[in-house]
Amino acid sequence: MKTVFMYAGQGSQFVSMGKDFYDKYETYKNFIDGIKLSKDYKKLMHEGPLEELSLTQNTQPAMAMFAIGVTKLLEENNIKPDMSVGLSLGEYGALYAAGVMTEQDYLKVIEYRGVKMAEAASKQECAMSAIIGMDVSDVEKAVEEVSKKEIGYITIANYNCPKQYVICGDLNAVEETEKLLKEMGARRVVRLNVSGPFHTKYMHEAKVALEKIFKKVTFKAPSFPVAVNFTGKIINQNTSGDEIKELLTNQVQSSVRFEKDIEELIKQGADNFIEIGPGKVLSGFVKKKAKEMNVEVKITSISKTQDLEAIVA
Repeated sequence: MKTVFMYAGQGSQFVSMGKDFYDKYETYKNFIDGIKLSKDYKKLMHEGPLEELSLTQNTQPAMAMFAIGVTKLLEENNIKPDMSVGLSLGEYGALYAAGVMTEQDYLKVIEYRGVKMAEAASKQECAMSAIIGMDVSDVEKAVEEVSKKEIGYITIANYNCPKQYVICGDLNAVEETEKLLKEMGARRVVRLNVSGPFHTKYMHEAKVALEKIFKKVTFKAPSFPVAVNFTGKIINQNTSGDEIKELLTNQVQSSVRFEKDIEELIKQGADNFIEIGPGKVLSGFVKKKAKEMNVEVKITSISKTQDLEAIVA
């Protein structure tokens, strides 16, 4: 089997995330206790409150800590990836798993990224909606139609999986697009409770900030193939660290092409997907994409200790 480690994006965090791993496994506990960042994210992860944990500047480093800790436990049990992928924030976890950056640089960059994305988001009044049950061509058509009206900026921020996409932009433009999509037959249009217009042009300040911090960080070529969000393509050992930095700075203000990532991984023979959570969001996306491609894949997710134990048993 070809195993893919998948790293979750922002939004699946929950209070007590990682506490059971911390209490049970020395490897995880020692890693968490040894982290040197500007805040005690462990306390937030284990005790909350959820409102504070869910702030972008807190969620991102918390998710990164969980990702590294669980990756260490998998590797300790001789479960290693042949490929990796992540959604937005999770892409950094996928690159860490492939040896592109050290764990300390990964944590440092993610803490900085969370702060800069939160700052950029605070300057905009936007909305984001999930569009469910509609072909991508129809969603793109609706976005194009509303863009022509010049009532505000609108784009597709996330291509998640077949018939599930996310639009984002100025409130007037989002409302108009929602209305049009309902008329066109969308099964569901769900306004999302998010803290900012992520993966849109409004993240340009965050892009510039990332370019600055990346000058202080060494990125290596990945040790195995990694599917990236900005292009929806797979990078490999021939991709330089500087090329990866450019992909990541573009990623923060561009559409996330996760559906294409999964398609490319499956075409490369991936058939065992392990989601390193918390949550099972990406597992659902893979299931839908594999079904559309008429292929069978194994999908597991790790949010709790029992999930890990089921894999290593």
